[in-house]
Formats: sequence, structure tokens, C-alpha cells
Amino acid sequence: MLLTGCDADHTVDWDFQVTAGRRAGEWSRIPTPSNWECHGFGSYHYGGDLVPAEKGNYRHRFTPPTSWAGRRIFLVFEAAMTDADVRVNGVSAGPVHQGGFYRFRYDVTALLRLGEPNLLEATVSKESADNSVNDAERRGDFWNFGGLFRPVSLEAYPSARIDRVAVDARADGTFAAHVTLAGVPAAARLTAQLRRLDGSAVGGAFSVAVASGATDATLTTTASQPELWTAETPNLHRVELTLASAAGEPWHSVAERFGFRTIEVRTGDGVYVNGKRIVLKGANRHTFWPTSGRASSPRLARLDIGLMKDMNMNAVRMSHYPPDAFFLDLCDELGLYVLDELTGWQRRYDEGVGAPLVKALVERDVNHPSILFWDNGNEGGWNAALDDDFGRYDPQGRAVLHPWTTFSGVDTSHYQTYSSTASKVAGGTIFMPTEFLHGLYDGGAGAGLDDYWKLMGGSQRSAGGFIWALVDESVVRDDRGGALDTNGSRAPDGILGPYREKEGSFFTIKDIWSPVQLANSAYYESVFPASFDKTVKLVNRYDFTNLRRCRFTWQLLAFPVPGAGTGHQVLAQGQAEAPDVVPGATGALALGLPVDWTSADALQLSVTDPTGRNITAWTWRIRKAPDYAALLVRPATTGSVTAAETAGEVTLIAGATRITISKAGGRLSGVRLGSSPVSLANGPAPAGGAATLTGFSHFRDGTGWVAQADYSGDLASVRWRLDANGWLRLEYRYRATGDHDHLGVNFDYPEANVRGLTWLGDGPYRVYKNRLRGVQPDVWRKPYNDTATGASGYQYPEFKGYHARTCWAVLETTEGAVTVVAAEEGLFLRLFTPKVGPDPQNAVVTYPAGGISFLDGIAPIGNKFHGVAALGPESRPNAAAGDYHRTVYFRFDA
Repeated sequence: MLLTGCDADHTVDWDFQVTAGRRAGEWSRIPTPSNWECHGFGSYHYGGDLVPAEKGNYRHRFTPPTSWAGRRIFLVFEAAMTDADVRVNGVSAGPVHQGGFYRFRYDVTALLRLGEPNLLEATVSKESADNSVNDAERRGDFWNFGGLFRPVSLEAYPSARIDRVAVDARADGTFAAHVTLAGVPAAARLTAQLRRLDGSAVGGAFSVAVASGATDATLTTTASQPELWTAETPNLHRVELTLASAAGEPWHSVAERFGFRTIEVRTGDGVYVNGKRIVLKGANRHTFWPTSGRASSPRLARLDIGLMKDMNMNAVRMSHYPPDAFFLDLCDELGLYVLDELTGWQRRYDEGVGAPLVKALVERDVNHPSILFWDNGNEGGWNAALDDDFGRYDPQGRAVLHPWTTFSGVDTSHYQTYSSTASKVAGGTIFMPTEFLHGLYDGGAGAGLDDYWKLMGGSQRSAGGFIWALVDESVVRDDRGGALDTNGSRAPDGILGPYREKEGSFFTIKDIWSPVQLANSAYYESVFPASFDKTVKLVNRYDFTNLRRCRFTWQLLAFPVPGAGTGHQVLAQGQAEAPDVVPGATGALALGLPVDWTSADALQLSVTDPTGRNITAWTWRIRKAPDYAALLVRPATTGSVTAAETAGEVTLIAGATRITISKAGGRLSGVRLGSSPVSLANGPAPAGGAATLTGFSHFRDGTGWVAQADYSGDLASVRWRLDANGWLRLEYRYRATGDHDHLGVNFDYPEANVRGLTWLGDGPYRVYKNRLRGVQPDVWRKPYNDTATGASGYQYPEFKGYHARTCWAVLETTEGAVTVVAAEEGLFLRLFTPKVGPDPQNAVVTYPAGGISFLDGIAPIGNKFHGVAALGPESRPNAAAGDYHRTVYFRFDA
């Protein structure tokens, strides 16, 4: 009998009063389950200083049915933050429960009046009277909340009952159920039947005799070749158990869901599931939603799991506390490996208060096949005296980890540099960092992952790792007009925004962690390989799945020209026969393209897994940047350009277009379209270094007019040519050697005038030198925004930053449209300098001067704990190659 709602989406109002903070002392109503801060009560509080005076007083009246007479009745709290003092009809239900994330219950049989109204009262203290509970839970690096944030219910059992079941089901089919009994009045029998979820029986029934007064029993059997559980094949079973009298009268029946699977930590080797070595690809997840705090629902849990699987993750770490039971149910059903964690962030529970919490954690979660490990706290917040407690309640004997150090043969050390990661994966200990590549703002997470995963994804002793973190944890503050608060730089760490907005790293991770990879690294370029023979070589990075179970579809695409819309047209499509490639092997996929496939603009290949989920797609441009330039920029056949000269400038005039070049610097100093200015100016200026003008000239060139500037220094030459049809061609040459953050040229343009961008290039997200994967060539459009990733704005994709492999772009401004066309491949278009949140630490990236840049080399970004110098090869500066040449066309339209 639920007394609250079943989750944050389905609530029941209770009487409520908070003792401090907002609305203190006022009796009103509050939805349950919930955190009271999210409903206008108390104070918002991030881990650190305590607020011991803040308590919530709850009252609720309920009527249990008279049909419960003769049963044992328990009052069950799925969790309460943090100390809970419970009374029924004015009488204490039992000792104050301490610990905010754990199920607890009271036997209230003697306190209830069946068939009549009863009064439940609970005083929930936001902080604990036990300082070690506060150390472990309330002084952590995460938001603190108060309240009954998970359901409260009554459970009525027969006096002779099955109290708990702990299952141990192995990959070889052996099965054991360790059953806790209560109230057995006489000799009895416990019978079990294994079933698939469709109800079909697995083998026959099996049973064991139970003596009078027995408190435990164990049933065993062996299933013949059962379907096994893995994250790739989440096959579940059910065991039905019945406690009956010796004469066969059933007293109590229960059913438990489980999976047949075996977990092994092979010391100095790896983590194995069902005899196969696995690699975990995961994120750290807090139970969190901006408007409900830690109160959640199956809807929100399914959303998060779906997004993780969309990124090709196969694992999740429950940081830093056990989640809702329904989250683990969904991990079992949908297929995610889980690290389930006892709370403790750099501080720990004392043994006396911690031991019952370990018991509560394991007894609730023991039968979830998704759980591979138990985490005893985090980053020093472990109590070694509790390590052996986990095994007391877990017949599977899962390994216990101490995240941040080496324990149980697994090195989980956090935030290693690229070089220390290389050392660890080459060492003799299993390496599985439970936190790495800290995703503060837009740094980390996907940035640097390609290099790290080349080390971690293929090493024998690497068991994978967990990125910090899944979401930006931003609380909606009603005391700040609904503003989102991440407590400065402490909580904007997500791959996803607070409402699960997809940031750029989402797609990078999806690409890098796809279980189907390209065998030739050159094929990760968006330009179509010249050696393509209508087959693609693939690597199977699954642990258990043959690629023949996947679906491969191709499409030939046509891209619109500027002004003709966005996206693409599908010219032809088909399905390729999936190759027979076992995990770890390489094979060839023959696409079977039509003979005229080269007339398309691009080829796209998509892969879906056996459940129909898209796991990856690659798009290769068949048409190159010079092809688009030739298509879009047609030379004038009639007309001519005139020039007007002053002492300091020369103005080239073609119809309504007027281009003014500075004679002192050779740079663009003004553009006018009729009588209206276009504020592009002060370029091309070298993105790095300096240049001194050594010569300037201008002259007629057929239907056009040329202005030529020559330099000494880092810029060699600039040649402007305005054609009679209004197209302006810029050719520039520069020289660079050594290491550089940026290679290319800059212009000025007032950001305030910009309204949007449409472009053909790799998008829709911006890139960094160490986060180039995950973007795809297409015709994209995005409106201007000033988002500071994870801190303000929350509009994605972000407008500003580096954009990869741009063929053409149309900048939409208050002054008209500025069209840019690249004549060569590989242009990075930089648009302005992005805003960043407070205290970005090492999660920073450099940008050149000016507002708009045309670049051959761009900068990498760091993460919270590491600057780019500590990361891998992709995070190093650009090694300049000497002389560079690029041609860019401009057109200005009203």
C-alpha cells in the first residue's frame, strides 16, 4: 500500500512544515516523494558547511484494510534524507534511521488500527546527528537535499513468510537461491521454479525441506544452457518461490528476477563476464533533475539509460550512492553494467553506522545481474572495516572496489595524464579508472578521448573507464527567479546539459565508443578516400556480438546550394549484407553501390545494433571543396570593375559592391553594398606572428580588378580580386614553422550584428583539435547564441567556436548575408570567442585575435584537472609545415 506517490512523476500530497529557511514554521502541503528545496522550502545547499537546524516535519493519514488482520505489517521507506524519526499514532516506530540513500523499515503491526484512520509522522533532519554520516554524505562534492525523496509504503506479509532472496546464478547454469525466512510455525517445504520472462519453465520445480523455526534455506539446481545475461544480451529470468506447509498448503509466494552470468576479476589480466574479457565504457551518474533534485522516476531513468546507450556506453557508475531500485531494474532490462556505490566522498562512515547501510545496500540490490562491482565509498571515503560486509549478503561474491586506488586487483585511480595512463595500461595491474577526463564546461569528456581510448580500448589489462560526468547538475533556484545554479564550477561537468541537452562531446563519445569501427583511420576524414573500392573494412569492438547481427544501410546524398535550404536529399539507398565478423576481428563490408554513385555529393553509411538502435554513421563527401567552389563561384562573362584611389586606400567597385583595401597594410578596411556598410574588416591578419608590408599595387584583370600586397614576416602575400559579378576572391600565403596554437588569418566583424549561420561542413557542433570526431558533413544551420557551455544559455549546438572542414558558409547578419566559399579542403571557420563559465581551471582553449578566422590549424581544449600539455598527441600544438596557401571567396548580399 503506497502512502506516497510511486515516483517523482506520480506524487501524493502530505502535510509539511520546515523548521528553517524558506517558509520556516508554516504548515502547508508538499508532494511526496520529493526534496523539499525543490518546492519552495528550506535552503539550497551544496556539500560543505552543514545546516543542522533544518528539519522537515511530515504528517499523513492513511487507513490500512481490515483484510490485513493476522499479517506482519512493515512500514518501508525507500530512503529519507538524512535522519528519520518516525511515529505511528504518536508512538515511535523504532530507532532513528541514519543515512540518506538506503531502504529501511519498521515492524508496525502492533501500532496500526486496521480499518481506521492512522497518523504517520516523520521528522526528517537534513543533516545527521552522526558526524560520520555527515562526513560521508553531506560534505561531499554534490548538492545536498532534504526530505522523503523516494516512496514510502506499507507491506503486509503472512506470519510465515519469505523475507528476502539472494540469487547466485552462474553462466554454467548453476543456480542457488539463499532465502531468509521468518515465522515458520512447523515443518514446511520451500519450492522453486525457474522461468523465462515469457513464463515458460526452465527445467522442473525443485525444493528443500524447512524445519520449524528455520530462518534460512538454500535451494539449488542447474539449468541446461540458459540464455546468458550481458549488457549486449540482457536475457533475464525469474525464480518463483513458495513456502508451504508439509501438507502442501501455500503460506507465501514471491518472485525474483535475475540473470545467469559469471563475473571474474582475473588478477593481472582483466574483467571477465561469462568467460569473455570485457571493456567498460561508462559515465558517472548522479540521480538528478533540475526541478526535482534527487527525486526521480522510471521515465527519467529510462531517459538517462537511453542517452548513455545512444553514446555506445555499456556501463554506469552510481556516483556516489545507490540509485532508485527502478534504475537498476532498467539497467537489467536494457543492458548496462553497473558499479553500485556506498556513499563516501573523501570521508567515510564509522563502522557502527556504516555496517547497517552496507547491509541495506546489498540486500536490496543483490539480485541485479547488471551490478558487476560494489564500491566502498569514493576517493578516500572508504572504511576498510566494511569491506568484508558486502560478501556477507552477496552469495555471488562480487569484488569490492575502492574508487581512486588499487583494491581487489583493480587500479581505479582517477584523472591520470596521458603518459601515466600509457604506463598503467602497460603495467601488470588491471586498470579501470572510475573517473577520467573530467568534463568541466566543454572541456574533457569527449575532448582527448580519442587518444586515451587508443590506449585504454585495446590494452589487455585495461578494463575501460568512466567519464566524469553524465549531466550538468543545475538546480532551478526559485529564490533567484528560476535561474539554474551549478554552484559555480563545481557541478557543470556533464556530457549532457541539465535537461539532457546534447553537448558536443555526446557525439564524439558516440563515435569513439561505437562497437563498430573503421579499420583504416584515414576513413575518419569526411572527405571521401581516393582509394575507395565500394567496400569498407570494419573492426568489431563488441565483446559478445557478431557483426552479422547488425544492420548496415547506405544512402547517396545531394546537398543544397546556399539559399536552397538545409539538410540533404537522398538520391538512392540500400542495405549491405552484414559481414560475419566475430568480436575483436576485422572484416570487409561490400556496399553494392550503383554504378553512378560518384555523381552524388556524399555517401552515408549507418549501422544499427540488433535492437534497432543507431550506433554509428559515417558520411564521406564525394564532391570536394574545389568542386563546390567551381559550382558556386562562376567567373563573370560581361561587365567590368572600376577602382577609385585615395592617398591611403583603393576601392574596387562592381555594381553595388564596393571593396576598400588599405594601401598601408593590404587589409580589407571596408565593404559597402549600395549605401549600406558591411562591417567585415581588418583582415587578413596573421593568426600568429607579424607581417610588414613591402609592396602594394592594384590593376585591372580581365573582368575584375586586383589589389596585391606583399610582406616580410609571417605573412607572404595577399591578393584581392573583385569580379564584375560581385564575387571577391582572397588569395593569401603565409609561412610558419614550429609549434603553433593557430595557423591561418583573422578578420574583425561585430558579433552584435550576427543572427545565424548556414554552412556546408562538419557539424553541427564546434570542434577542437582534440575533439574532431563525432561531427558529420551536411548543410547545417544554427541561430546565433551566446551559450557558455554548462554555465548559461544552454542552447546547443553553441554558435561560437571552431567549425571543421567548411566548404561554404553564409553568415546571416543585420547587414545582409556574407557568403564564404573555400577553394581548398580542410578549412576551419572560426566564429568569435565563446563565453566560458566561472573558474574554468584547465578546461580552457585559446582563440586567435579578431572575430572571424580562416584556419589550417586550431587549438585543443583541456579539462578540469589537466591542461593540454598533459593530454595526448591530438592535444599538442600544431606542428607547422612551412608555406601555406589558401583561396577564399566572398559575396555580399542584401
